[in-house]
Amino acid sequence: MFKPLSLYIGLRYTAAKRSNHFISFISLASMLGLMLGVAALIVVLSVMNGFDRELKQRILGMVPHATISGYQQPIDDWQGLIEQIEQQPDVLGAAPFIQNQGMLTAKGVVRGAMVNGIDPMLESKISILPQHMKVGSLEALSETRFGIILGDLLARHLGVRPGDKVTLVLPEASVSVAGVIPRLKRFTVVGVFEVGAELDASLAYISLRDAAALKRMDDTTVEGIRLQFDDLFQASTRVREIARGLEGQHRISDWTRTHGNLFHAIQLEKRMIGLLLFLIVLVAAFNIVSTLVMVVTDKKADVAILRTMGATAGQIMRIFMVQGTVIGVLGTVLGVLLGVSLALTISDLIAWVEQTLGIQFLNADVYFISYLPSELQSSDVSLIAVTSLIISFLATIYPSWRAAKTEPAEALRYE
Repeated sequence: MFKPLSLYIGLRYTAAKRSNHFISFISLASMLGLMLGVAALIVVLSVMNGFDRELKQRILGMVPHATISGYQQPIDDWQGLIEQIEQQPDVLGAAPFIQNQGMLTAKGVVRGAMVNGIDPMLESKISILPQHMKVGSLEALSETRFGIILGDLLARHLGVRPGDKVTLVLPEASVSVAGVIPRLKRFTVVGVFEVGAELDASLAYISLRDAAALKRMDDTTVEGIRLQFDDLFQASTRVREIARGLEGQHRISDWTRTHGNLFHAIQLEKRMIGLLLFLIVLVAAFNIVSTLVMVVTDKKADVAILRTMGATAGQIMRIFMVQGTVIGVLGTVLGVLLGVSLALTISDLIAWVEQTLGIQFLNADVYFISYLPSELQSSDVSLIAVTSLIISFLATIYPSWRAAKTEPAEALRYE
């Protein structure tokens, strides 16, 4: 059976038990270092992809991609405006809103909140809120006068649940015979939502008619229209184009102004962490260089004998390139298997650790989500694996070239 000489000897050298155990240990350390580097890179990039996905699905699922508001006045014919906007091919949906910012208080606890007035029937077009109702439903806002839906964390901080009363304190003052007093309004909690993000601690929803009453607006007017696009990255451009096609003057805004910094921070962190962890792969590659240099030194006599038997410099070079490449391939394959396994299970693993130890690594009061997400992307795995193999192969060139330059007479002089 034909076997290429370089491949055959290179594989024999790799599998052979060496008298020099230190070289064997360095070879194993090189392979394990490469494996851990590749695995760490896959896991970390998968976690960063998970944060990126959660930002898009949860944060930007609750926050509108863009808004069109009236310029210094409310929008009157908002139904006709929504019909006109939804005729655009890239608009998934549109819904009206009236926004109030204030403080919610109950049982002596006070929390700041953004209170959005919404149309329960249209909200599902532009928000994931209906799919994340923990208790109650959006329809309760229409059925109950001055009902309110709170985020789960906000409800817990206030110590309330459906049926309890909360008081909304608006940043306005009313003058009465008793003096200047803040504007207050009592609401009944009719539902609780949970998206597992920081929005659970700062958002509340009421009906459009109640929001209009709070702002002393007419029931038929709204502050603006919220839009949802099929491509959120085009929201900034498309909302400008849509606004230019509408009659009158309008204010526009989009998600890049409210949460764009968070998105760009995640992208930057993904690149920087990927670059830093990539250095682990480079260190492992340098370990392959040092391993092969010691192997070449240890095998000088063998190389000299092969040269005297007719082996060419190219064959000698390929022998050690095969040996180094095998270390690189094994380290990369094992690293990919370990990294993929961890990336697919790390969310459940961290949740189990939190439950077992009774601690929480990601607090929604500090981070924008309360759990560790992970999304394995085949493109990342392929890029990491191919890059690792290329670096491992390049690391074998110099030691192999040194082996090929061995002079038989000099190597055998003292044997």
